[in-house]
Amino acid sequence: MDNRGEILIYQARNGKTDVNVKLEQDTVWLTQKQIAVLFGTDRSVITKHLRNIIRSGELDNSVCAKFAHTAGDGKVYTTTFYNLDAIISVGYRVNSMKATQFRIWATTTLKTHITRGVTFNEKRLQELEKKVSAHGDSIFTLYHNVNKMILKMPRKDVVDALADDVEKMKTEINKVLEYIKPQAANHA
Repeated sequence: MDNRGEILIYQARNGKTDVNVKLEQDTVWLTQKQIAVLFGTDRSVITKHLRNIIRSGELDNSVCAKFAHTAGDGKVYTTTFYNLDAIISVGYRVNSMKATQFRIWATTTLKTHITRGVTFNEKRLQELEKKVSAHGDSIFTLYHNVNKMILKMPRKDVVDALADDVEKMKTEINKVLEYIKPQAANHA
């Protein structure tokens, strides 16, 4: 099952993102320990807030799920993970510098999304631009190689060479389209 979506990554002011996230079922999943690292607090604080969030009815038990997890010792353990709804709710309750930075980031991101109608991940857009540019350069190079070959070859050989190069160009264009289509769908 590969239903991973693109997400906007929260980054602390020091530029570090120390948490590896699990993407599954169209959401982000973290353990209590990972949430504690994200917000710079103890796991016991996270446990208390999650218990209160569920007990108060703000969220229900659907925000947690058990996933198999392979530990450093090679053994497989069943671990409880919490989804993005729970992570955000905890982030608005924890009293720490990292949680405050998270709240500022989350509020700014939400405000931008509401006022612009969309939120862009600038890093992902730059990566997309580089990939499209790289494939465009390949297509441009193929085009010039075809022109050089045409000048040097008899007519039948030119047709054969053109057919090969057209296939190469189609392959490059398809690579660009395969990369762009999911990106466009995520930003539509």
